[in-house]
Amino acid sequence: MKRPVAWLLAGLLSLLALPAVAQERAWSEGPVTNVSAIKIVDGQFENYMEYLSKNWKVVMEEAKKAGYVLDYHVYGAQAHNPQEADVYLVVTYPNMAMLDGMDAKMQPIQEKVTKMNVRQADEASGKRTVMRTLMGEELLREINLK
Repeated sequence: MKRPVAWLLAGLLSLLALPAVAQERAWSEGPVTNVSAIKIVDGQFENYMEYLSKNWKVVMEEAKKAGYVLDYHVYGAQAHNPQEADVYLVVTYPNMAMLDGMDAKMQPIQEKVTKMNVRQADEASGKRTVMRTLMGEELLREINLK
């Protein structure tokens, strides 16, 4: 008599575990990627690529060493009309939390690389409008399927 009761009790307890199994997600959150869409002004492609190579790339490499950035890329695109971007700057961060306080994290790196304080860097960014227009940004989170 004790054996059937034990089996019944074990069966009932296993049923309690089913909701926990059913609630497990089929995915997990992955890294976060920021995509900046850039429209290059006619005749400024080489100048903008030089800026990216001498400044932006160096800042990104330092950010990778610090663990703030996982990876970064520059993509060229063939715009279908004048309102579309022709260059995309893509930066991947470990997670969404890394973006909290990112300006404060990046400021020492930017000052070290560019030798400019915040005001000077802001002014330099404004001057780059003769080379490019920021069309917009999109934040994407990778979804890892299990």
